[in-house]
Amino acid sequence: MLKTFSIGGVHPHENKRSAHQAIVGARVPAKAVILLGQHIGAPAKPVVAKGDVVKVGTKIGEAAGFVSAAIHSSVSGKVAKIDSVVDASGYAKPAIFIDVEGDVWEEGIDRDPSLVKECLLSSEEIIKKIADAGIVGLGGACFPTQVKLTPPPSFKAQCLIINAVECEPYLTADHQLMLERAEEIMVGVSLLMKAIKVNKAFIGIENNKPDAIARMGKVSSAYAGIEVVPLKVKYPQGGEKQLIDAVISRQVPSGALPIATGAVVQNVGTAFAVYEAVQKNKPLFERVVTVTGKSVANPSNLLVRIGTPISQLIDACGGLPEDTGKVISGGPMMGRALANLDAPSAKGTSGVLIMDLREAKRGQTRNCIRCAKCVSVCPMGLEPYLLGALGENADFERMETERIMDCIECGSCQFTCPAYRPLLDYCRLGKARVGAMIRARQAKK
Repeated sequence: MLKTFSIGGVHPHENKRSAHQAIVGARVPAKAVILLGQHIGAPAKPVVAKGDVVKVGTKIGEAAGFVSAAIHSSVSGKVAKIDSVVDASGYAKPAIFIDVEGDVWEEGIDRDPSLVKECLLSSEEIIKKIADAGIVGLGGACFPTQVKLTPPPSFKAQCLIINAVECEPYLTADHQLMLERAEEIMVGVSLLMKAIKVNKAFIGIENNKPDAIARMGKVSSAYAGIEVVPLKVKYPQGGEKQLIDAVISRQVPSGALPIATGAVVQNVGTAFAVYEAVQKNKPLFERVVTVTGKSVANPSNLLVRIGTPISQLIDACGGLPEDTGKVISGGPMMGRALANLDAPSAKGTSGVLIMDLREAKRGQTRNCIRCAKCVSVCPMGLEPYLLGALGENADFERMETERIMDCIECGSCQFTCPAYRPLLDYCRLGKARVGAMIRARQAKK
């Protein structure tokens, strides 16, 4: 029997239209706009100035604290300015603008495609190389990877779990990466195991990717301690807490870190980036992005330089369809609508979803009918109908009591609501407000 998580979950249509589309390199932009804040935590501090000449892989921003990540140039050329730009969220954020001239890479980056398996570095040296490369979680949260690999002293890692679920509808970047770069991923998994000093790793893959399960299973057989775990198809199995539950049957306590279960979770794309950083000296300046939609002419998996305008990626896949209703950064469940199609791609840009008018239209909001469907599907055991009402009425103190900070913003509640209540919107609002309240309290201590 296939494993899965124990509470809630939904089954949206998969719509994996770009599945089995080979990864193709996207055109290098004429101007790259590289955000300084592409991760959870403090934005990076710029270490270049207007007029400086940079190469592909040059560090242009350094981590500004423990929870932060370095930023590297994805192009070669001259720094035009350091200014703000409207990002995918619709807010102005600091960024470095680079006028592209040629495609000259830093000399230390190994561009030879041959596999490098042996690594004589210590755990600490591996973590330092990961930090220097600016690697963050590529599953969406963008948590600085080196932070996850150095848990608090009171916790000890017992196993590594690789998130290869890709449960978001439409997205196929991780799936295709596994098919094309399984060997490199497996070396990356071994490096992560060495970094956290464990001898067991699990790679969770949903059963709708049988070719990836077969490919990764075959390659993993040559690596000690790595096991591929087929999982039942259920959203949001890619959530960190849900994946831990599914793979090792341990639940993360309310308010606790996932490491409390003894597991460290990393995305499969992150494992590949770790391989490139440690074995090839390549910083994280490009990633695979799925560009897709029901009316998109050529749904694709593109290898994208960070800082490339989203509009350029859409053009590469046939342009914006006439019946476009909304463009989403990410997938339809957890992604966010783009306010600006010229927003730059970032480390966390896993997909660009172009929804047609019919798909993008929300149903008319009606009164809650107390059906409790949202309660039954919530993977965190919350009461979304109540949290939605509290958010609507700005009762943020009560939202904190009702465990809004445990919400993973998966959207399962809103997806299943027959009254079309904007439950996810209110939960996101409440979570942001309650988070600010908690930080304010802590600052006073």
